Amino acid sequence: MSATLEEVKNAIGITGTDTDGAVQVWYDETIAFLQEAGVKESNITVGIVARGVLDLWNLGAGDGRLSEYFKQRASQLALK
Repeated sequence: MSATLEEVKNAIGITGTDTDGAVQVWYDETIAFLQEAGVKESNITVGIVARGVLDLWNLGAGDGRLSEYFKQRASQLALK
């Protein structure tokens, strides 16, 4: 995988392991979304995964959704 969980955590400023369970769920969902959208593994960057995790993991507010930026960038990466 091009973007590891630890790299994504560092990119979004998460330290320690207290939230690893929640971050792992959204990390897995983001990776699956990108792969199913046709993004090659080599094009899955820390930046796009971090954006996806932040979009989905909104601390339980219940309105987690992927941002327009994420969707546009995922489309670009799929075509790359």
